[in-house]
Amino acid sequence: MFSQQPWYHGNITRSTAEDLLSKAAKDGSFLLRDSESIQGAYALCVLYQNCVYTYRILPNEEKKLSVQASEGVPIRFFSALPDLVEAYHKENMGLVTHLQYAVQKEEEPEEESEPISLPPQLPPRNFTSNEGKDGHGDPCRGMERGAETTQASFSDMYLQRLQQIDLSNLTEDHQKSIQDYFCTSVCLDAEQVQNGNPTLPHFKKLTLSICKNLNSEISRTLPSLEALQKVLDQPLSPGSGRLRNQLSVDANQSVAFRLEQLTKLICSIEDKIKSAVFESVGYDGGHRKSLIPTVTFEVKSESIGISNKMYLKVDVEGGKVYFKKSKDGPEDKYFVHNKILQLVKSQKLQNRLVLVLETEKEKTQRKDFVFDDTKKREGFCQLLQQMKNKHSEKPEPDMITIFVGTWNMGNASPPQNITSWFLSKGQGKTRDDTANQIPHDIYVIGTQEDPLGEKEWVDIVRSALRDINNISFKHIVSQTLWSMRIVVLAKPEHENRISHVFSDSVKTGIANALGNKGAVGVSFMFNRTSFGFVNSHLTSGSEKKLRRNQNYISILRFLNLGDKKQNPFDITHRFPHLFWLGDLNYRVDFQPQDAENIVMKIKQQQYQELLAKDQLSTEMKEGKVFIDYEEEEITFAPTYRFERDTRDKYAYTKTKATGIKYNLPSWCDRVLRKSYPMVHVVCNSYGCTNDIMTSDHSPVFATFDVGVTSQFVSKNDLSKDALGAIKFMNCVAVLYTKSKTKFFMEYHSSCLEKFVKSAEGENQESAEGSIKLTPIIADPEYLLDQHILICVKSTDCDESYGVGCVALRSAESSYTEFCIKLTHHGERTGELTGGIQLHTSKGKQTEKLYDFIKVGDDPGASKGKTGDNTKASTAVLTTDISNPNYMGVGFKSNNQAERGSRTAAYSGHSAKDTTLGNLSPKKTGYDNSISSPTGKTAAPVPEDGQPPEMFDNPLYGSMGGSRGNKDQLSPSDAHFAFPKTDLDADRQPPVPVPRIRSFTCSETKQSSTTNAISSSGLQPQNINKKLVVPSRSEGGSAVSDRPPVPMKSRTGQPQEPPLKPRDYRDSSELPSKIRLPARPGQTKDVHHEAPQHPKMGRPLK
Repeated sequence: MFSQQPWYHGNITRSTAEDLLSKAAKDGSFLLRDSESIQGAYALCVLYQNCVYTYRILPNEEKKLSVQASEGVPIRFFSALPDLVEAYHKENMGLVTHLQYAVQKEEEPEEESEPISLPPQLPPRNFTSNEGKDGHGDPCRGMERGAETTQASFSDMYLQRLQQIDLSNLTEDHQKSIQDYFCTSVCLDAEQVQNGNPTLPHFKKLTLSICKNLNSEISRTLPSLEALQKVLDQPLSPGSGRLRNQLSVDANQSVAFRLEQLTKLICSIEDKIKSAVFESVGYDGGHRKSLIPTVTFEVKSESIGISNKMYLKVDVEGGKVYFKKSKDGPEDKYFVHNKILQLVKSQKLQNRLVLVLETEKEKTQRKDFVFDDTKKREGFCQLLQQMKNKHSEKPEPDMITIFVGTWNMGNASPPQNITSWFLSKGQGKTRDDTANQIPHDIYVIGTQEDPLGEKEWVDIVRSALRDINNISFKHIVSQTLWSMRIVVLAKPEHENRISHVFSDSVKTGIANALGNKGAVGVSFMFNRTSFGFVNSHLTSGSEKKLRRNQNYISILRFLNLGDKKQNPFDITHRFPHLFWLGDLNYRVDFQPQDAENIVMKIKQQQYQELLAKDQLSTEMKEGKVFIDYEEEEITFAPTYRFERDTRDKYAYTKTKATGIKYNLPSWCDRVLRKSYPMVHVVCNSYGCTNDIMTSDHSPVFATFDVGVTSQFVSKNDLSKDALGAIKFMNCVAVLYTKSKTKFFMEYHSSCLEKFVKSAEGENQESAEGSIKLTPIIADPEYLLDQHILICVKSTDCDESYGVGCVALRSAESSYTEFCIKLTHHGERTGELTGGIQLHTSKGKQTEKLYDFIKVGDDPGASKGKTGDNTKASTAVLTTDISNPNYMGVGFKSNNQAERGSRTAAYSGHSAKDTTLGNLSPKKTGYDNSISSPTGKTAAPVPEDGQPPEMFDNPLYGSMGGSRGNKDQLSPSDAHFAFPKTDLDADRQPPVPVPRIRSFTCSETKQSSTTNAISSSGLQPQNINKKLVVPSRSEGGSAVSDRPPVPMKSRTGQPQEPPLKPRDYRDSSELPSKIRLPARPGQTKDVHHEAPQHPKMGRPLK
């Protein structure tokens, strides 16, 4: 079998293959791996002149293998990979060089040191040293004798157990079958397992014999149950057809599988008939309809500097908020839900809230209230949000709340009362008591080391939720792998909004074959928004950090969830919202002797020093795992390892046969999330319980407000509506790879009829420096909620080298530049820069329910005044921080330093002093009345009269000849550019810094270092405009000999307060090419976060 060959590395990632070849550092080094793009194909990776060349090995219809090599070379077919590798050891076979040095697999010591608890059928490992001294096959005979001894003792053990059991109530043939199996057949099964066949064929034969009558009875009973199911089934019930097909079609499944499916079917029928009968007679199942009681809050209201005590009574069901001067006072003053326009949370004072109210005179009034604490304010906001949602006239919700919980149950049954978990009670960021009666829309519960059956656990969870809010939640989907389980429940009214339900599991235990570690996942669509949830149990042990990282990568690669159309992407890009929960097992990096000190700091609630050594946080910051995931701040004690039946003592030592093992208190149980850019997601609680103590882990909870979309129904005539357009310009991908190939980009989105593919390496002249995408609907109400997934692929093997996501909402008002990370299989593979311009039809956007609550500081509130304002001024100064990790899609200024420091390291060529250009975090305005070029137009001529030098893209080789003016856009595509000014004349060229992996190699000759710095991104045309003189704020506060530039002001008018520094990119004028020379000691413009250097080479469209 070629899997034993040293050059075959199985399903390793492309980046791992490049690392192995780089370490070999010899021309002609090679390895084979499985193809990531085509199932059943392989990739031959060859190192030559410090570049990696990849060739696909494809099977034909006859399963013959051939290499896709250079053109003009005859194709040869081989029956097996070893024959192919042997043939390509010869020269002149169409490869860049012949195969010479096989790169072998790396050993994984963490895997070997993993605690092993396997059945005793495996032979002992010490027999070969004694039996193999004489050679000539003796080691094999020793192995056989060792295996026979082990299997004999294995058989005897079960025969002894069998003799102790009363078998009088069994039939004679069943008794004989069981005895025969444990006498002989169990040893044969053990041999099959040793030879790589874990299916236990003899045990299957035994169960089929015992269950012969049961199997036939299932086949006889099943059609009747299916007929009953069809009668009771609702037309829109998701997944029912799929269940019937699974049961009916494959009658060769095991009896256990068919019984499990049969049990599910019977339970489903029982639920449906109960629901139908109860509904027909008006019976509510013994529980009243869920009603949220009225809640009263004591607050302080400031008016003219005087603080007054007031009471706010919230009636969610009635849709009113009462303003009372005393707790038992009259309720004559109130505001109805549609008159409460917005809630503005203060960032400076965490217990302050501003209510924006509509008065009778069609004006707004702001009322400032101070609550007792932050939790009370949050409870008030949640109640008012629930009131808004409940009384909204929208047919479909645009925001839902999700509960996510994880618990390692420690193989112990749960206590009778677990409601505190679902109420988010305990330590950390918890829920206020006033919000107890607000049910979440969806509950996602992940468990590890769960000893219960699936139905038993689901019934326990449903019963607990029913006790809290009197709602019988619907069971949507479950997935179980050994003792790992994930369960999804939803409100009854959401059952028909949920569709496209998928579930899967991945094993990452010993040799990725055992399911004691791994992950279970589910995905579904809520109306038009897809969600993914992964519950994982990763490798344990403080020293196994790298192994846990590998577990994460394996789960990403092999967990199959979501729509098949999204298969080119792993699950991190397949869903707008992905939640990752579970016992991740990351520990704190302290020495065992620090255990008592750690416990002391936990008692004092000094968590920050411990969190600084948290392995997961460290790995995430270094970009080694969970790239771009978010986690709410941890303000609760470590959830592992407690003594059972108490939460007052950590059991951090464990006696084992090998000695004492330390399990220092750690935050093993976590909830992370990753969302598309510029979507609404807010974490309302994150903590652990105090009163559930049956396990050595504490349950962890997290709750989220999440924005969702529904099926778009346009109010306009789509046939007459204007066509929309999405334009990507000047896209430059910088990949961290040594692969020698060309690349192209694919643009994927649900708003496109099909994905769009760019040219390979070179720009198409007809593209005019951009690529245009046509959305299926141009209405901004629909289009601004969409995202574009950009995938960079190689031409040699059609494999992804990185994926990034751009939100169309980022280009809502103008042309916008972006800089996004490219990732693949959980690793950062590069970055993509460019610009996006969006054209939509004329349409008015409706207000989203989640826009009701904003975060900001109201100036009127800070002065203690409450007055009337016009509607137009409402919430002007509020700030939406719904998803701070992605706000602006890489427009944040703190990304500039990182991007500015990246350099291109060439293999086999002289290095150039190049970095990425300065990309503004601001959105760039544009004016359609001005003919402005894109970044591909002719650059302005420098003072020396020589045209600026064009640089080669490290991805795509030489720039070739000049294309003249063919790359200019039409006037309608005009937008502002970022010019190169004389202020940069004295700036020193950047110094290259070393990288771990280089970019793709270029075959161009070395460029002149004198022209190494040019204008990045967009170049302005030579338009004679009035000179823009920098203000003092632009030039900095350094002392100089030049007189200060006077501020423009009108005579007789008071001087305006100082504003933020002026940025020419925000003005309606283009600066001229020549600016005044810099003053001595003058600092650069405050908006230039990084030196303005060129993007490398030709953009890929």
